[in-house]
Amino acid sequence: MKKNPSNRSEYNYFALLGTRWNDNDIYGHMNNVVYYELFDTAVNKWLMTNDLLDIEKGKNIGLIVQSGCNFFSSLSYPEDIDVGIRVTKIGTSSVRYEVGLFRKRQQLSSADGFFIHVYVDRETKKPLPLDYTFKKALDTLLIEL
Repeated sequence: MKKNPSNRSEYNYFALLGTRWNDNDIYGHMNNVVYYELFDTAVNKWLMTNDLLDIEKGKNIGLIVQSGCNFFSSLSYPEDIDVGIRVTKIGTSSVRYEVGLFRKRQQLSSADGFFIHVYVDRETKKPLPLDYTFKKALDTLLIEL
């Protein structure tokens, strides 16, 4: 993962997420874990909006097997955050999502994160190959860096 902030132009999909009162820590900025929650929320929202994830009855679920974050500038309540999502690798049963958190009207991210989902059978937890529909939807987020 790069050590410089990403640029808004490096993403072709954005979700708008609001911060909450309890996201701030005692130091007046968002606690590190909240950044990860925003990454996870934005990606799962995209998956559900595109009918790729049924959190209650779906056969497949995504398990995070690796994650990371670089912080560049603090975010805090009451900011609304533009969350850029991109996919940089699609495997047989895995996907690498990269996420940038942007303040309104700012071109450089405040934080960049990534996580790798391995999609598994809900019951057996064995990896499931991604089907054509899933991969086709992921292609809309795919960016080669």
